[in-house]
Amino acid sequence: MKIIGIDPGLHGGIAVYDAENGNIKVYKMPETFPDIFNLLTQINNENGGNQNLIAYLEDVGQGMPNQSSSATAKFARHNGHLEMALYAIGIRTEMVKPQKWQKSFSNTLGKSSDYEKREWKNRLKALAQRLFPKEKVTLDTADAILISYYGAKQ
Repeated sequence: MKIIGIDPGLHGGIAVYDAENGNIKVYKMPETFPDIFNLLTQINNENGGNQNLIAYLEDVGQGMPNQSSSATAKFARHNGHLEMALYAIGIRTEMVKPQKWQKSFSNTLGKSSDYEKREWKNRLKALAQRLFPKEKVTLDTADAILISYYGAKQ
C-alpha cells in the first residue's frame, strides 16, 4: 500500500510514501486543475492502480485565519477539485484535519499554538527533513510529506 499525502492550496504539495520500503516521492502542487488531474492519474498509473493507493487529503474547508471570504471560497473549491479528481480516478480518500495529523507529531514538535506561524512551519519542515533526509523538502512540500507519513501510521 502506498500513501498519498496532499496539502491543498497554491503553496501545497503531494507526496507518495511507500511504507514498505520507506521511499517517498514529492511534487509541488500543480497550478491548474488539469495539471492536478494529470499528476494524480500519473501517480495512480505508476503505483499499480487505485487498489494500491490511499490518499489522505488535508481537510481545510473552513479556510485559514484572517482569510477573506472570497479567498476561503477559492481555497474550498480547490480542495473540492482535489477530492473530485481522486474520486474520478478511483483512489480511496480519507479527509484529515490539520489538527489531527499535526497532533500525531506533538511528542516531537510540541503544539502549534506555542509557536508563531512561520516558526511552526519551519518545525514541520525540519521534521520532514529528519524523516526523509534524502528528499529535498520545501515549505511547500513538508506538510504533504508529513500527511503521507501520518497516513501510513493509521
